Amino acid sequence: MGRSRQLGMFMVIGAAFGMLIMVVGALRRSYMVIALPVVVATGIVGALAFWVGWTMMNTEPELAELEEEDAVPAAT
Repeated sequence: MGRSRQLGMFMVIGAAFGMLIMVVGALRRSYMVIALPVVVATGIVGALAFWVGWTMMNTEPELAELEEEDAVPAAT
């Protein structure tokens, strides 16, 4: 797995975990008037981070990167 795919995977996991913590925390409190806008804003940021991470995780490597990985190192 390439470095950008690993980073994407960690972003997806982190964003999902952050959104879960925010929802659970908001449901345990009674300040829904304050918590709802914060939950919406956090959800948007978390969803964007999830989307960017998902895109990075599922992007196919470029041909140049594949050729570098398959290249035989020069003997010294």
